[in-house]
Amino acid sequence: MSDLSRFNHIESVYWVFTQLCNDSCAHCYNNSGPQGERMSTDECMRIIDHLPEKIDRLILSGGEPLAERTLLFEVLSRIQQRYGKQTQIMLQTNGDLLTGEILDRLIEHGVSRFDIASIDRYHRHKGERLDELAELFASRGVSDEEQDALVDRQRYLHETPLSWGYWGANEDFWLGGNWARGRAYENDIWMMDGSHNFCAKPSGAVGFLTGTDEVMQEISIQLWKLNPCCPGTKDPLGDVREEPVPEILARYAKNPVFQKLNEGDPYRMGERFGISEAHARERAHELQNVCRWCDEFFEKHYDIRKQRACARSETDTAA
Repeated sequence: MSDLSRFNHIESVYWVFTQLCNDSCAHCYNNSGPQGERMSTDECMRIIDHLPEKIDRLILSGGEPLAERTLLFEVLSRIQQRYGKQTQIMLQTNGDLLTGEILDRLIEHGVSRFDIASIDRYHRHKGERLDELAELFASRGVSDEEQDALVDRQRYLHETPLSWGYWGANEDFWLGGNWARGRAYENDIWMMDGSHNFCAKPSGAVGFLTGTDEVMQEISIQLWKLNPCCPGTKDPLGDVREEPVPEILARYAKNPVFQKLNEGDPYRMGERFGISEAHARERAHELQNVCRWCDEFFEKHYDIRKQRACARSETDTAA
């Protein structure tokens, strides 16, 4: 199987199609809010056309998807047209704007999983609507039996029952090492622990090219930027508005740097270019975060777009 053809099927795609949000949380890694970055309908349609031929699970997130309802339903309609029932559609929402009428439309447009991602101290309502939302979901036959945000792989691959769950940001889960980004970084509410390897955890880069027995293959699209992980690398792998996902991934499939990220091992991604694992671990410790080490690596040592080591990288490291 060629690299291109094997990327025509991806288990999971996480797509932040808008950064517009009704809230402006202190911990938001992508700076979502009332002034959050948005895309046009045309851009979103081009991205959908450039997705793989087969996707098992598509997660739509933001921002707050319900803050941009017209675009959301246009996106859902096009996804239904392209994939029918072969793809499970999941929606991540803070739940603030969800009503019975909107929930009915979402179900009609193929959404079968709802994750209320706001039950924590950082969001405005801090879970105050949880009982109300539970009653709303129950009234539409949406099950609460599967509460885990990381829905069982075998279940979603073979069944698409209506279900919902809830979760939120805390130091062990959502802020657990990855959010050295956006307002979380600006406000110093990120885990300052360079030994915490988020890259090897779900939503990290591990398995983004191949998947593993324990972790599904998942890619992240932040607006139009294709990334191997949810926080994203310093520069994206490509622009999904302009190029199909399989072509972008195939371009990096044999790259030793990204093969190490696929293994969940950012400490060894520079070994072929004179960047030792010991140096990487030291820098992650000094920077207090593995994502900040990743940023430094791609800023100082390796050019993602050109896929080659930066000039004098080995000399700089040795020094």
